[in-house]
Amino acid sequence: MLVSCNFIPYTILESNSAQKMPNTSARPKHGRRAQRRRRVDPARDQLVSSSLESAQQCLLNQDYGTAFVHYLLVLNLAPVFKDFAQDSFRFTLFKWAEELDSVGRIQELFDCYEQALEIFPADEVILNSMGEHLFRMGFRDEAAGHFHKALKLKPDFPEARENFYRVANWLVERWHFLMLNDHGRNRKYQQAIQKAVQNGCKTVLDIGTGTGILGMCAKKAGAAEVYACELSKTMYELACEVVAANGMEGSIKILHKKSLEMEVPTDIPNRVSLVVTETVDAGLFGEGIIESLIHAWHHLLLPPKRGEGEFGEDAATGRVIPAGAAVFCMAVECLEIRRHHRLCAAEVGGLSMTAAGEVRSPVSCSPEQDDSTEPYTTERLSRLPGGYRALTEPLTALTIDFNNVQELEGLSSREVREMRLPITQEGELDALAVWFQLHLDEENSLSTGPQEDTCWEQAIYPVHSAMNFGLKPLDELIVEVSCRDAYMRLSCVAVLREGHKIYLDKRMDFPNSFKPNPNPEVELCSALASLQTSQSESEDFCMLECSEMALLNNQDYHQSFCTALTKLISELKVKNRNMVDKTSFAADSSLLYVLDVSEGFSLLSLIAAHQGQVKAYSSVEKSKQQNVLRRLARSNDISEQHLEFWLNHTEDEQGMLQRPSHEKLWSAIILDCVETCGLIRQKLMEKASLARFLLEEGGRIFPEKIVVYGMLVESDTLLLESAVQGREPTLGFNIAPFINQFTVPVHVFLDFSTLECRHLSEALELFVLDLMDVNKNYTEREVKVQTTSGGRVTAVPFWYQIQLDPDVSVSTLSRNSHWKQAAAVLQDPLQVQAGDWIRLAVKLHKSTISISAHLDNAPVQMD
Repeated sequence: MLVSCNFIPYTILESNSAQKMPNTSARPKHGRRAQRRRRVDPARDQLVSSSLESAQQCLLNQDYGTAFVHYLLVLNLAPVFKDFAQDSFRFTLFKWAEELDSVGRIQELFDCYEQALEIFPADEVILNSMGEHLFRMGFRDEAAGHFHKALKLKPDFPEARENFYRVANWLVERWHFLMLNDHGRNRKYQQAIQKAVQNGCKTVLDIGTGTGILGMCAKKAGAAEVYACELSKTMYELACEVVAANGMEGSIKILHKKSLEMEVPTDIPNRVSLVVTETVDAGLFGEGIIESLIHAWHHLLLPPKRGEGEFGEDAATGRVIPAGAAVFCMAVECLEIRRHHRLCAAEVGGLSMTAAGEVRSPVSCSPEQDDSTEPYTTERLSRLPGGYRALTEPLTALTIDFNNVQELEGLSSREVREMRLPITQEGELDALAVWFQLHLDEENSLSTGPQEDTCWEQAIYPVHSAMNFGLKPLDELIVEVSCRDAYMRLSCVAVLREGHKIYLDKRMDFPNSFKPNPNPEVELCSALASLQTSQSESEDFCMLECSEMALLNNQDYHQSFCTALTKLISELKVKNRNMVDKTSFAADSSLLYVLDVSEGFSLLSLIAAHQGQVKAYSSVEKSKQQNVLRRLARSNDISEQHLEFWLNHTEDEQGMLQRPSHEKLWSAIILDCVETCGLIRQKLMEKASLARFLLEEGGRIFPEKIVVYGMLVESDTLLLESAVQGREPTLGFNIAPFINQFTVPVHVFLDFSTLECRHLSEALELFVLDLMDVNKNYTEREVKVQTTSGGRVTAVPFWYQIQLDPDVSVSTLSRNSHWKQAAAVLQDPLQVQAGDWIRLAVKLHKSTISISAHLDNAPVQMD
């Protein structure tokens, strides 16, 4: 909001300021010389006055860049104006930053914020705003620092708190809490490090130190010198705090850099005798452990001990913990994996999908690997909704010795290995599930298998074949294993059935088709034809994010929208026909306009256009995704004139929410209300407020209402994933108070159907957001719920009933939902008995829901 700045002469303001005492309640102090008044400089005062007047005039003319320069001059020359001009200066900065952002002048944008913070270093609003820009640009560490500073200055600043919670999930991922709560894993690492140090490894480097726990284990075990490195600025600062709090600040040197950039003697004085690390992901090599260890062996570690498995006392040799690993894989059938990675439906929302082409997720081990694809994703198999079926026994796919530098260097150049997995259960092949056993030393190991009680997920290599190939016992699945680019890649190539190879990447179903061709010319022509087909198929190929694939496969969601849109459009067609009969309007005036403002890929514009007499506007931006919609439009007899891609004609996303033409308003506006993670989308209510003014009479926002439901539960799992638990130090180290600063009150990406928990109440309505009637909305609500069982209330999972109209709704809790759920985790669990009444205070600030719970056994008057 622009603050009016009536001009006040600089000399008057300066004079008044000089008369103002710092503390008006303090007694005057005698015997000191009176403060000398500032010497008047008429030229300087005139410059300040004219610049302030110019700044105000530029603001009125919306010349924000020039106004910002004038304000900088004024506030640098005359800091006395800070209180007077602060609000106007903020407004000017934010508007000028918007302009710079819109034209891509990003460096100038950040320069302006830096200049602003030199003048107002303790302005929480400017700090928060700069953090938002940094986060949007991908600078998450720096963004978190600004949000954190803003919160320290004003702990009740809701915007900064909401931003900090969102970025905290990126910076300190939830697995940090799980690992620190995994006492078995911590003890095994401690035992392996202690044994190595006692056997002579007195100098230690902890690569990817995280909280610093492994480095502190080494120091506690008696290591003479301990070094650690951490790339993440947030985790580096956290590790420094933890180490200092545990009295090891002077004995552990922590570097904020990649281990690949470390050198002797620049960063550490000499080569070390032990490297400890856990820079492994669910696919073992995805965090770069191979590259890090090759560099360490060549530049940071003493040479390895000669002879395999010999870890005797020898300070002149080096070694690594973990010592090595074995990787296992098995084939699985899993509907949940399938629907996130390939198109499963032949018809969606009344549209035939036959012309969609090859649509799949970006998770692939195909030879055409690029930066837009990943070889695997991760899942906790034991928590997948609907479960999974193992089609094979686990087989060893690969072994690696981290103490053998030649083996590490040869990993990427290893020949592709073919392995055969005998099929033991009949089922449809959806993916390969992969996990590993990490050998810390000859006595201690950790398993990340699906049956283990572990903090680890498993790596999932989905199968994209459109054949829906059914496997049978006695079949053998042929899998190729390679480690190109130090990533482990597993590809299902073929099925061996009754002596015939059935290749999964070709649309061939019969064993008799796979006979060698004795004619080389025919074979060459066939190969060329296959190449041409492959090129043609690549034109029809389109990648969607895993969540977009799940949305595309959500038939209930699309059918619900189809039903609601059909009802509304039928009503509006009748209204328009009656209007044409009365007024003799031209035929094209009866055309209805529908705007789909969904995030990412969406079919809803096509479903609307399929109703006839509808021109639909889609917010799909990517050209290949637009081509999919165009192909589907043609194959479903939808005229090209009735589908338009709105973002092709606007630079600003907010520009979508405007009239389709000067004469027309929207018949329906479809808003994307819930993020895949289970949270309300940011700025939803602001978009809904704008959308209401752009609707024709009888038009509607979809959805018209969102009802939030929740339930009281007892779940140790949610506690373990949200914060370091217990009052006991972790392996004797004080870590919890520091990492728990990054605890967030809402747990996202939750699968409530498979969450290990006890239900302590029935589901109840928590909150309602009305997108069509602003007068029905509120910001906080108190509800009471009676417990059905005794226990500890640790969390309130919540989900949404998305009401498209009074009769049609979609639940984010349904079995085939593409949405996950969320849960408000209570900071202090509540002990309850069956029949107790619990009072829940539910608040909505912008898009963030917060829930607190209190025991309330007073008699309750229920509505």
